[in-house]
Amino acid sequence: MKIIVAIDSLKGSLTSLEAGAAARDGILSALPNAEVKVFPLADGGEGTCAAITSALDGVLKSVEVTDPLGEMVAAQFGEVLSKKLAVIEMANAAGLPLVPEDKRNPLNTTTYGVGELIKVAIGDGCRNFIIGIGGSATNDCGLGMLTALGYEFIGGGIYGRDLEKVSAIDDSNVLPELKDCTFRIACDVTNPLTGANGCSAVYAPQKGATPEIVKVMDAWIKNFGELSADFLKLDSESIPGDGAAGGLGFAFRSYLRGELLPGVELVLDALNIADDLRTADVLITGEGRLDYQTAQGKAPSGVAKLAKKLNPNVITIGLGGSVADISDDAGLDAAFAILREPMTLANAMNKDVAQKNLSETTAQIIRLIDRAKRFC
Repeated sequence: MKIIVAIDSLKGSLTSLEAGAAARDGILSALPNAEVKVFPLADGGEGTCAAITSALDGVLKSVEVTDPLGEMVAAQFGEVLSKKLAVIEMANAAGLPLVPEDKRNPLNTTTYGVGELIKVAIGDGCRNFIIGIGGSATNDCGLGMLTALGYEFIGGGIYGRDLEKVSAIDDSNVLPELKDCTFRIACDVTNPLTGANGCSAVYAPQKGATPEIVKVMDAWIKNFGELSADFLKLDSESIPGDGAAGGLGFAFRSYLRGELLPGVELVLDALNIADDLRTADVLITGEGRLDYQTAQGKAPSGVAKLAKKLNPNVITIGLGGSVADISDDAGLDAAFAILREPMTLANAMNKDVAQKNLSETTAQIIRLIDRAKRFC
């Protein structure tokens, strides 16, 4: 029996690779001759860098870059130099957790450090980029990132507040290597750049913006978008995803010719899991909690749907710390909670306990599937 294991992290408990290893151990305890392949899994958010980098035998690198407030921070990213690939989570350089709650204000934050990460990776020889843009502390429309890459915004600076003053754009000092780079952006939001559903109105309040700040920043970003479209000779019409990460989606799409893609699709493609799914008998996937949101772009549903598309006969099993209200369109044939006995949440999330529960539950499921197949 060929079994593919691709489980997202159980946040606060197990990483994707730890969860996968626990499931593999359970499978082999029940079926020692099974062919088991473990893939890390992520949906473009936290854990994406580690998942893709480890799956492709890359290395994680840490460098000092500018944080959202202009201080220095150690930010990690992945490099797979055999593929000239860099994997970056923008939140490692410009994420909301990097800003103390009493200092959160999108007027005063920047994506400059994201540009610095890209610049370091280019210097190392990378030309292909996968970038997750969730969890941002910024609403600068990529002003900081683009400045770090050599764009000059006349009259402006690198912070959200500097969007007000940008009057012209100069690209004469842009990194020449950028023309050879490709950017694929994990983007699961569909917000346009401005307006009632734009980045300022929807997300800036989470980053410390008052209603007054939302109003002025929306106007500044509208002007910046129009100025950029005119300079780049692009259609000025915003598209879904432009408003992601405080307008960073727009910056990648327009200035760096980036492609905005659903996070789980981007990750699954990078992992090259499709070939193994085509010949698999069983897929074991999961995450910390399986519920109605699972079918809405979450990694377990993404890999299950892909498996069914490539191989309609594959059995798809979802495992979670808890399970509730799973949608029929999640791609899962069945879903199981891994808890083996009543326990507190703290105990259930203990790493050793979670590994044991996951391993033992997987073993029982595989025993049942193996037994059933004998009678088919």
